[in-house]
Amino acid sequence: MSLVGRSVHVKVPATSANLGPGFDTLGMALSFYDELEVEVVPGHDVTVEVIGEGSGDVPTGKDNLIVKSIEHTFKHFNQEMPGLKLLAHNNIPHGRGMGSSGAAVVAGIMAAKGLLEGVVEIDSEDLLEIATEIEGHPDNVAPALFGGMTIAWEDDNGPHHKKLFVHRGVSPLVLVPKNKMSTALARSLQPDSVPHDDAVFNVSRSALLIAALTQSPELLLAATEDRLHQNYRAAAMPETDAVIQRMRAAGHAAVVSGAGPSVLVLASDPAQRLAAAVLAAKEFAQWMPLMLAVDFKGATVVLHRNQDSKS
Repeated sequence: MSLVGRSVHVKVPATSANLGPGFDTLGMALSFYDELEVEVVPGHDVTVEVIGEGSGDVPTGKDNLIVKSIEHTFKHFNQEMPGLKLLAHNNIPHGRGMGSSGAAVVAGIMAAKGLLEGVVEIDSEDLLEIATEIEGHPDNVAPALFGGMTIAWEDDNGPHHKKLFVHRGVSPLVLVPKNKMSTALARSLQPDSVPHDDAVFNVSRSALLIAALTQSPELLLAATEDRLHQNYRAAAMPETDAVIQRMRAAGHAAVVSGAGPSVLVLASDPAQRLAAAVLAAKEFAQWMPLMLAVDFKGATVVLHRNQDSKS
């Protein structure tokens, strides 16, 4: 079957990983999206046009992360990589802790899934397995793929996830600075071991956070306390730490979004989120506020075919 003439439209949400105490485990999809159009063209050349975030910066050939993810997926199912023309509409800020690299990986995999429709059937387990192979860990790619809040873990059988629906009162606010943060640098600041008391502390808060996000948003301030990673990274992100401390002192459940430097505020209702946004505008005016919803759909792909691609 020739794929030439097939095209897909992909939409992938931003994500925030960790959510405070749920280090490398919890993640949430947010209503802020990258969109991608991919068309199969004759030959084997690949061209990428980027609009928005990363324009003039990210690779526009086969070194592009989306293209690598498409190619990885085709190889996973023993399919030949065709010629492609990509148009990426990027909104998710790069290097800010909102899952931009995970979104690129998921966009590529979803594009491949759409292009291979009727040739190879790719289920949710395949999607998570491939995304984790590329990204290295599932905490960002799981919510990007499936939406909602996800619990992600790995065992001898590979990566797994459980999707949970967040309480309708939970109202996310993301505060985005102009500066970037390297995920690799952020991870390098983590110690190899932590005190027993800190481990127990985070186990209790992670369990409480599940309850707070699904049933009892009034517990979010206590549930987002953390001793595993944020304090160790604070010295590398002093402005982020200052925002978090000020927000929490005012009663707002603020945490580092992913590896940072963005700050995620998990308000218990829209009124509390507005109060947090007013405080941020007053004291941290240089930070861009994004009032978002929890995305419950996750990544989507729509396939378009012409008559030639049906033969």
